Amino acid sequence: MRTTVSIQNMKCDGCKNAVIIKLNKVEGISNVEVDITTSHVSFDYATHNAMEGLRMELADMGYPITGDPNTIVSRAKSYVNCAVGKINNSK
Repeated sequence: MRTTVSIQNMKCDGCKNAVIIKLNKVEGISNVEVDITTSHVSFDYATHNAMEGLRMELADMGYPITGDPNTIVSRAKSYVNCAVGKINNSK
């Protein structure tokens, strides 16, 4: 099944790259696409458990799904993951 979710704290291509790399490693998730202009993440998922795994990974990275809590810690994590995404993108 394919779906799209809106996430918080998406700022740039570094964020996009970090999210794509991480979510493509989640079991049951594939074909991840990120639109930084709308903060939308589209993906295919195999099970409800895969969807919950994606939600947890996004929150852990600092990019919670819109409607989920977005704390100062989440925002700080998103900046760290953004920097990592920029570094990985430049390789």
